[in-house]
Amino acid sequence: MTPNRTFLPSTPEVLARYPALAAAARRNQVWAAAWLIAALALTVFSFWSLGIAFGQIRSGLSQLGWLVAQMFPPSTGSHFPLLLHAMGETLAIAFLGTLIAATMAFPVSFLAARNTTPGTVIHFLARRCFDTIRGVDVLIWALVFVGVVGLGPFAGILAIAVSDAGTFGKLFSETLETTDRKPIDGVLSTGGSQLLAIRFALIPQVLPVMLSQLLYYFESNVRNATIIGIVGAGGIGLQLSEQIRTYDFDQVAFVIIMILVTVAAIDWVCGKLRFHVIGRST
Repeated sequence: MTPNRTFLPSTPEVLARYPALAAAARRNQVWAAAWLIAALALTVFSFWSLGIAFGQIRSGLSQLGWLVAQMFPPSTGSHFPLLLHAMGETLAIAFLGTLIAATMAFPVSFLAARNTTPGTVIHFLARRCFDTIRGVDVLIWALVFVGVVGLGPFAGILAIAVSDAGTFGKLFSETLETTDRKPIDGVLSTGGSQLLAIRFALIPQVLPVMLSQLLYYFESNVRNATIIGIVGAGGIGLQLSEQIRTYDFDQVAFVIIMILVTVAAIDWVCGKLRFHVIGRST
């Protein structure tokens, strides 16, 4: 006995039955092909306009091999205490810069969030202020503050603080906008003021997320503090720049290893703290 089978119509039959579906599919295919061609054309134009010569990659491989060979074996150059102090300075720059940025951004983020701002104009101005600050890279801020306060870690702290203040302001305000309104209404319905509603109903909702963001950016700022140190903002980046300038590539390798180990350790610690803050365990 032959079992009953349900035969599906073929693709041409479906397209003939639903011409609108067929037309939409063809339009999607045309648009996809057009975007692909445009992306390829833009890529080719970019390589051509920048004058990139791929032959330089082949000729530079031997130079790269020589450079890597000069890095082994890594050596402290009898400067280990100095390098250790510089790494501690980098950690301090990242920590203080991140902390100051969060402290500045937290109160202003309430003005940039739609559900906590006192007016549309204030909301617009606060958002544009954060956008303006975020539009300037931390390396540019470092160059600015090196010219203002001179060489050293203070310029690095100011650069990270100002740069991250714009980023934290945007992140914090968007976090505030995603909160649940019901706890706030509960506090207000019992006679509590708007300030009490923010303190006991709004902030407990967003605090774990904000602390998680803070930990992530501290980890990221350790790397940023290394980069801005190269332009004179102190820390291990300044030592790395000096070793590269004097062609002490074995010491450069040791500094790079120190940076990698430090970043990996901070990543592990911040990961544990982040999961603890948001109520999960690894």
